[in-house]
Formats: sequence, C-alpha cells, structure tokens
Amino acid sequence: MSERKPVLKTERLGITFGGLRAVYDFNIEIYEGELVGLIGPNGAGKTTVFNLLTGVYQPTEGEIYLDGEKMNGKKTHQFVAAGIARTFQNIRLFHQMSVIDNVKVAFGKDIKYRMGAAFFRTPSYWKTEKEITEKAMNLLSIFHLENKANYLASALPYGEQRKLEIARALATDMKVLLLDEPAAGMNPTETAELLECINIIRDRFGVAILLIEHDMSLVMNICERIQVISFGQTIARGLPEEIANNPEVIEAYLGK
Repeated sequence: MSERKPVLKTERLGITFGGLRAVYDFNIEIYEGELVGLIGPNGAGKTTVFNLLTGVYQPTEGEIYLDGEKMNGKKTHQFVAAGIARTFQNIRLFHQMSVIDNVKVAFGKDIKYRMGAAFFRTPSYWKTEKEITEKAMNLLSIFHLENKANYLASALPYGEQRKLEIARALATDMKVLLLDEPAAGMNPTETAELLECINIIRDRFGVAILLIEHDMSLVMNICERIQVISFGQTIARGLPEEIANNPEVIEAYLGK
C-alpha cells in the first residue's frame, strides 16, 4: 500500500523583511479533503503565510511543495495554474460585472477557441461558451446564487459576495483552497450558511482547505486540525479540543 502524500507541504518556510523575521520555520502538511485551521493573534503572520503559499511573496528560507512539486520561485499565476486558489480578507470581485461573469472569468484554462473564433462567433466559440456557462451555473447553484446569475456583483449582500468569491476560486479547479477570514463581517445566519458551503466544497470536490479565521466557534466546529502561530512561529498544533485547552495558546491568543 502506497504512503499517503500531502497535497500541500512546507518545510522550514520563512520570510524576512529587512531585519524582521515575519514568518519562521513554518511547517505544515495538508491532505486531500482535509480542512485545517490556521489561527493566531493579529500580526502573527497568518496572511503572510498565505502570501508565501500563493507566490505573492518569495520565501527567504524553506520550501513549498504542491503535489510533490517544488513551488519556490514561481509566480502567482503559476501557483494558480498548479492548483492553489485563495480568497482575501477584503472581498475582491469585479463589482461591475455580472455574478456569472465573475465566475466565468476563472475558467480561462477551459477556453479552447482562438481570437478569430471569438471575433467571428464560430461554432467552436458558442460550444465553449455554453460549456463554461453550464459549469459556472453549477458552481453558483452550490451557493444558491443561480437565480442571481445576471445581477451585478455589487448588488449582492455582503454574505453572498463572499460566497461568489469562493465560487470563483472553485472555478480554477484547484487542489488547495486558502480561505482568509471568510466569515469576517458576517452575521450569525450568514456564518452558518458559509460553514455549510465549506463542508459541501470539501466533501463534493475533495479539495484541501486551509482556513484563517477569528471566529473560534466556526474554527472549532469545522476544522479537523488546527495550527497556531504567534510572532511568525508555530506554537501549537493538534485537534480542536487540544488547541482549546492548550495553556500556551490560551495565553497567546484564546485568552485575550
């Protein structure tokens, strides 16, 4: 029986800005279909980790592996093509485009026709457009947004805009989804709906999910494992109940 291999793995990952070590000796392994939480106080380095894992920042030490392929030195678009997608603390949508077009733009790799076919509206153009539209509608239906496909993205309530951002990330056909505070600004009802959607994503698509979140009830209810960082370094990792009762974590984060 072959050994199970992680989808995403880092070894001694770190980055220094000038003389400041923002992240140091960060090690993590995430497997297919697994949901892992990354928590810690503000300024702990969580978003910096996400920026390293998506090529926004280049590490000054350590390695990043996606499906066994070393990703150091690759650009953001190469990370996306290889299978890593993310959302942001501040929602980033094309607000003056329709809901469905926000999703369709992420299917770029599925576009097979040439520029001339698009200009002259050839059969290959219409065939591809039909396929992409169907895929986009299927993703929107997961988030109960199919009836708002033709709305402007800016017309959606905050919680639905967050769902749209995640749907667009799914359209990249990723292996790993990085969610950066997806419940920020949501009311309890929206947070409950988001939790349901995240579970559907993991179960239906089998993607590995790494979640940054300050809503501890959400983290404890949804994550299988949790890793805690403070001042750029891991201080604990384990099951939710282990983290909730860890004295060092309580002192550094949960108790404050």
